[in-house]
Amino acid sequence: MKRNSLRHVADAVTKAIEEIEGIRSIPASERLFQFKITLLEFTPPIWRRIRVKESTLDRFHERIQTAMGWTNSHLHQFEIDGERYGDPELLDDGFEDFECVDSTVTKISKIVPKNGKRFQFTYEYDFGDGWEHEVLFEGCFRTEKGGRYPLCVEGERNCPPEDVGGVWGYAEFLEAIANPKHEEHDRMLEWIGRFDPEEFDAGETTKAMRRGLPDWRHYR
Repeated sequence: MKRNSLRHVADAVTKAIEEIEGIRSIPASERLFQFKITLLEFTPPIWRRIRVKESTLDRFHERIQTAMGWTNSHLHQFEIDGERYGDPELLDDGFEDFECVDSTVTKISKIVPKNGKRFQFTYEYDFGDGWEHEVLFEGCFRTEKGGRYPLCVEGERNCPPEDVGGVWGYAEFLEAIANPKHEEHDRMLEWIGRFDPEEFDAGETTKAMRRGLPDWRHYR
């Protein structure tokens, strides 16, 4: 009984220290970051809540891609505190005034608050279709013994198809596939096949996140 009481006291003290010191109280190898990613300007909302270990923002981009259901077929960037973060080799468009912070070397722990408080920034994918996402940092936790990561905790709704034309194009796409009399109905079904906008499975999303994306840099 006494041993259990001491253990509970020790756990309470550890928790209190973590709440005061935030991220700094957790060793880098044990840090688990929780984010909620929401596709902007679309109703009802399409979102995912994920947990990832420490990594570069470039690797975090891959986590977002696989969690949302994108295919990494287009350029992307983060906007954090007014700064543009991305892969300079991909984003350099030849202009002399081009600037961005290198996401291939910037770690998650460098951009989220050290006290672990909530923090919001933007992730944009496909500059043509313009898919903007709100990324909300919800806190830093310790990894659980035996736990496997990354992890999709929960979410709602299917990811729009690639190259559908952004938010407005997606709305028109949904209207077309739902109405057999729509002039684009047959063409859209032939293009995309079966598509359920409400479909989402956290377990399958977790599997996709753990499979990750092909290492395209290796094959360039």
